[in-house]
Amino acid sequence: MEHKMVSIADQVFEELERDILVGVYARDELLTEIKLSEKMGVSRTPIREALRRLDQEHIIEITPKGARVIGITPDDIRDIFEIRLRIEGLAARWAAEKASDEAIAAMKEVLDLQEFYTNKGAPEQLKNTDSRFHELLYAASNSNALLDTLAPLHRRIVKYRRASLSGQQRAEQSYDEHRAILQAVVNRDGDEAERLLRRHIENARDNILGREA
Repeated sequence: MEHKMVSIADQVFEELERDILVGVYARDELLTEIKLSEKMGVSRTPIREALRRLDQEHIIEITPKGARVIGITPDDIRDIFEIRLRIEGLAARWAAEKASDEAIAAMKEVLDLQEFYTNKGAPEQLKNTDSRFHELLYAASNSNALLDTLAPLHRRIVKYRRASLSGQQRAEQSYDEHRAILQAVVNRDGDEAERLLRRHIENARDNILGREA
């Protein structure tokens, strides 16, 4: 029974986090245990646990009247990209040094999908393939510490990545940048992989913050 309750709490947490980050709940909106319990069809216990975890991640703020939605601000985005700039290049460098043939093949497969969805103009699918490419790149670095640090940062800007990739020019540019990064990994060129990955992050940051300005 306890295991089942933890599982439900995890599911509630993931759903609420996703809904907040993509804008289903507006900034400063108040969420209550009763309303969320009725909407999601679960008891108040997993709702309470999920809200506690979201409060710890500073996505909401627990107040006497309910949970106030904070979400992600432009300042948060700047901070996230600054952190990514400082450490994600290392993931690309280590991927170039350590990636297995299977990991490289998986990244190639994802980029084939990204090319298809870029040509089709499908931002939701592009967001998913973009996330998957970065997840595979982190995993190819063979560093759990890097993976655990970077994956949550990507998740927190999901709404903004989708908006960014909805523009055809940026979508095509992102695909080309991913292809170049992968080629550097294939060539086992850590310096080039790191340089290209940092440039990719800078371009994504400038594109997203330009839309927020």
